[in-house]
Amino acid sequence: MSLNDEQFIHYSRQILLPELGEYGQTALMSAHVAIVGIGGLGNLCAQYLAAAGVGRLTLIDGDSVEVSNLPRQLIFAARDSGKNKAKVCADKLRAVYADCDLIAADCFIDNANASLLLKDASLVLDCSDNFETRQLINLCCVRDSIPSVIASAVHFSGQLLTVDLARYPQGGCYHCLFPCELKVSQRCSTTGVLGPMVGVMASMQALQAIKHIAKITPNAGELLRFDGLSMVTRHATLARDPSCAVCHTKVKERTDESN
Repeated sequence: MSLNDEQFIHYSRQILLPELGEYGQTALMSAHVAIVGIGGLGNLCAQYLAAAGVGRLTLIDGDSVEVSNLPRQLIFAARDSGKNKAKVCADKLRAVYADCDLIAADCFIDNANASLLLKDASLVLDCSDNFETRQLINLCCVRDSIPSVIASAVHFSGQLLTVDLARYPQGGCYHCLFPCELKVSQRCSTTGVLGPMVGVMASMQALQAIKHIAKITPNAGELLRFDGLSMVTRHATLARDPSCAVCHTKVKERTDESN
C-alpha cells in the first residue's frame, strides 16, 4: 500500500516522526485491529486509532449506552442511551474517518464466537471490564497467534500489558501474570473511576497499539502500573510461567519450529 498526496498531507505530522515515517503510516493503513469492549477505554482507543489511519477496526460490545457512562465514555451523548455501544461508536467514527473500515459487532465475546470475531485481526485491544473476559481473550489470542494490548483502569489505578509470543515469548501471556484461579473483584461499576484516569490508560493503550503496528519498541512482556493519585508509573519485566496452561504449548511449538 502506498500513500496518495491527500493522505500524505493528512497524516504529515505522524509521517514526520522518524520512528514512524511513511513505512509506519502504510502499516497502520494495512492493519486490522479488533477492540473488545467499547466503554471508557475502548471508545477512546477507537477514536485515536481511526484518527491515526488504521485501515480496519472491529468494535465488539453487546452493552448499551447508559447515562452513568457519559462522564468517561466521551463519544456517547445522552441521546444515545439505550443504543448499542459498538454500533453508535462505529456510526460516529464513519462520519469523520472515511479511510477507516468500521465493523460493529453487537454482542459480547464468548467461547462460541471469539474465533469468528477476532478472525484476520492483526492486533487485539482488550478493553473489557471483567477478569473472565480477559482470560478468554488471552486464550484466543495465544491460540490464534494474535498479539494483544491489555489495559484496565479502576479507582486511581491503571495497568497496561502487551502480549506478543512471536516477538517476545519469554514475557509470557496474561494468564502467566494473572492465573484464572485468582480472585478479582474490583470493577469501576462498584469501586468508581474518574474520566481522566480512564483517558490516561486509553491513550497509553492506543499509543502502544500504534507502536506495535509500526514496529516501534512495543515493550512486550512488560507490565506498566500507573497510580493516578501520586502520578507515579512503575514498570516490571515479566517472565513466562513455564507451566502456564495457556501459552506453554504455543511457545513450545514456536521453539520447535525455530530449531
